[in-house]
Amino acid sequence: MSIQSIIESKLERAFSPQWLNVDNESHGHNVAKNSETHFKVVLVSDAFDGVRKVARHQQVYSCLAAELDAGVHALALHLYTPAEWAEKGEAPTSPNCMGGSKK
Repeated sequence: MSIQSIIESKLERAFSPQWLNVDNESHGHNVAKNSETHFKVVLVSDAFDGVRKVARHQQVYSCLAAELDAGVHALALHLYTPAEWAEKGEAPTSPNCMGGSKK
């Protein structure tokens, strides 16, 4: 099973999302071909109602602790309640990588 599939499965179980999108953005970074190290997560869940943004991130980091320990280098997290998502409608576009040897 791919790391992306594992992330999707864990987030589905933990947050029962109304919307979930996990994009492997590793190809845009200075990593080996076919890497699974950089991900963008857009997650909309009732579980975030009344939860501050930092705490939402902490919940996701906790859920994905094993993957972060095993080589996932970066998570771009966009975490919304259904009401926030209805207002916003989409997550921001990821910026181009400026790290590593690309600086």
